[in-house]
Amino acid sequence: MKESIRIKGARENNLKNVSLSIPKYKLVVLTGPSGSGKSTLAMDTLQRECHRQFMESMGMSSDSIRKPKVESIEGLSPSISVGQHVTNRNPRSTVGTVTDIYTYVRFIFSRLGVRKCPSCSGSISPVFEQTGVLAEDDEDMHHQAVNCPHCKEELELLGMSHFSFNKPEGACEACSGLGHVASINESAVFNPDLSLRDGGVASLNGVHRDIQIRILVAAGKHYGCGFDPDQPLKEYSEVQRDMLYYGVESEAFKAHYPDVKPVQGTKFEGVIPGLWRRYKEKEGEAGSFEKDGGFFHEQLCPACLGARLKKESRLVQVAGASITDVSEWSLGAVHEWAMGLEAAIPPEGLHVLEPILNDMPIRLKRLIDVGLSYLSLNRQAVTLSGGEAQRLRLASLLGSGLTGVLYILDEPTTGLHPRDTAGLIQVLQQLRDLGNTVLVIEHDFAMMRAADHIIDIGPGAGINGGAVVGEGRLEDLLLSECSVTGAFLRKEKTPAPLRIRRKGNGQHITIRGANVRNVTIPEVSFPLGSFVSVTGVSGSGKSTFVFDIVAKGDPSRSDQPGCAAINGLEHIGNIVIFDQAPMGRMQRSNVATYTDVFTHLRQLFASLPESKQRKLTSKHFSFNTPGGRCETCQGLGVLTVDMNFLPDLEVKCHDCKGKRFTEEVLQIKYDGFSISDLLNLSVQESLPILTSDKKLASLIAMLCEVGLGYLKWGQSVKTLSGGEGQRIRLAKELNKNSKLHTLYLLDEPSTGLHPSDIKQLQSLLDKLVDSGNTVVVVEHSLEIIRESDWVIDIGPEGGAAGGRLMAAGTPEQVAEVPDSYTGVFLKRILAEGL
Repeated sequence: MKESIRIKGARENNLKNVSLSIPKYKLVVLTGPSGSGKSTLAMDTLQRECHRQFMESMGMSSDSIRKPKVESIEGLSPSISVGQHVTNRNPRSTVGTVTDIYTYVRFIFSRLGVRKCPSCSGSISPVFEQTGVLAEDDEDMHHQAVNCPHCKEELELLGMSHFSFNKPEGACEACSGLGHVASINESAVFNPDLSLRDGGVASLNGVHRDIQIRILVAAGKHYGCGFDPDQPLKEYSEVQRDMLYYGVESEAFKAHYPDVKPVQGTKFEGVIPGLWRRYKEKEGEAGSFEKDGGFFHEQLCPACLGARLKKESRLVQVAGASITDVSEWSLGAVHEWAMGLEAAIPPEGLHVLEPILNDMPIRLKRLIDVGLSYLSLNRQAVTLSGGEAQRLRLASLLGSGLTGVLYILDEPTTGLHPRDTAGLIQVLQQLRDLGNTVLVIEHDFAMMRAADHIIDIGPGAGINGGAVVGEGRLEDLLLSECSVTGAFLRKEKTPAPLRIRRKGNGQHITIRGANVRNVTIPEVSFPLGSFVSVTGVSGSGKSTFVFDIVAKGDPSRSDQPGCAAINGLEHIGNIVIFDQAPMGRMQRSNVATYTDVFTHLRQLFASLPESKQRKLTSKHFSFNTPGGRCETCQGLGVLTVDMNFLPDLEVKCHDCKGKRFTEEVLQIKYDGFSISDLLNLSVQESLPILTSDKKLASLIAMLCEVGLGYLKWGQSVKTLSGGEGQRIRLAKELNKNSKLHTLYLLDEPSTGLHPSDIKQLQSLLDKLVDSGNTVVVVEHSLEIIRESDWVIDIGPEGGAAGGRLMAAGTPEQVAEVPDSYTGVFLKRILAEGL
């Protein structure tokens, strides 16, 4: 019997007593409609049980990990899951640092670097010319100097730390190695027309504000200047303003009371010093509350111009390039540079650098193979999309050499052009060939064709899914009468009537002289009143073109951001953007709160006769405020357990059993459901219960129509993919009635969708166009590109080798352009189908 992972009786979430065998040491694809139960089977059942059994095998308590609802799982291996959530938000983390390639580059520059003498412009190789050998440790070079042979000026020897922006020896002193400098945006922090209690200081809120007010009042009393927190800020005296802005220990405030010392309880830090302290604690972390609130201005560091390093480090060159140059190159260009370095090494130093020169190109090639050749080493990790971050980690896993591991990946083709999928598949096959089991949640047909085994989950989403409806190779699914994927493919192979392309409303938007980042397009137009796809390989400049040029166009300006001119914007009444940005990182924000449905639910429960009798208001039905929520978990339903070296774990609250509310609140029922019961229902399940409220029913129906009926109302938005978040915003927009001609800009709306769901999404986007609007999507999905009225293809490659207009026209016209990668795939799909 072949080795396999045997699952029996899986009943987690919507799984319907699923039993199946997953073959080991194979590339296995788990597919099916969005919300059918794929992630529940892979992550919530298989991965969790792997984690739990691992803890037990190590002699550690696994009590905090809830056993998934499954009768048994046999044949498990140690598992590693590779998801799409970007967790590293440190601005000091770059593609180079997280892959260790920048460490290799620093080593090379510290050993081979040549720099010019600032006095005579003579060149000196700080290690070779002085010692004739390569120092094998930085310590050999610290606190040493060499004489330039041309003028005998002493130059400090530079070690690896001098090429690191994370170490004092190398970091630019002006920006501490961040590449940018910040200043406080006082107009965003202080509102002079409001008092402190009314929100006059935007950076203070909640309990923190109340504490600061108490300290301010105490400080005012201690110094004898008084302090009224209900007085508008513009009415403050100079001394009160200095106290609020700079704190009682600042020089500005001490000038007023030079002889008075603060005592305990009166040491008010000051709003501005407090902001700086928190900014430095986070090192200006991207996404921090200060930046989200607009409390800081950021600009390129005037000393290093964003290079992050000191001048003496930036002057060093290897093979004609500085470390700044190498950091700005694409990974593909760095690979070429690394391949030619051996010629620059003296024979006596080859033994030191040979291991790096062998390993570095291999690591770079793995990144190129997973479709990331366009990234640069200095690209901040926090700016990567979920798909990019996942593929970055995948490339590093390939170099680990682990065998016998179960790898679980969540849609690794997200954000990849069809041209790049082949390289990713090759990497996954290499992981498999090392002796691992690779389980991929995926909708991509190229991935399915390459799979050794496919498991199709369905037939629908939510309560209509959760069953295995097909297994085998792709050709086996085609013959299956039950397989959702097979049924879709059979339908696609049937010749469809030729789609009639819309001509538009006769008006156009024309962009001239586009020149931002890697995009350099002299002129390109697209018709209004039509469906437009902007295509190209990953990193070619699609998103830059749409979101940094078109989205920022302003008909009232003569100078347009990122281009010389944009004509036609006067025909647009509104621009609505749907990007892939996370919906939020707050644990308290869920589907119900984000869509404003929770407000209606609370009002609905508060209006019930029993609620009025018990004097329960809508506030009592909120898990965000004290009153009716469980205070043990503060309405979250879960408690966080510190797992030390493992990620924190959430366990069900032992008091409310995960129901979030007090027993009194839970006794109030609407149509037999408590407020907690409704939050645990899926969107689709709640529709027949809430049909009496027309506004609610309309939004719920729209959420179902965009393929999100499987989401639960109480599901945290932190768990939603970028595609799911985008479709929630789309549903809210579709539920509005706007009479303005709106330009909708969407970033890969097909992300996370099964091809059968993409058809449904396409029909919704068509509704927007048929209502007199214009829809522009950045897309890789050939199904959507094929249905477009107009295609703008940018390329040919990613990064510096991209950003040019390859083709513009109908899909049929683009398909005839031989230099367009998108055109090549379009030609095949138009002729042969999927």
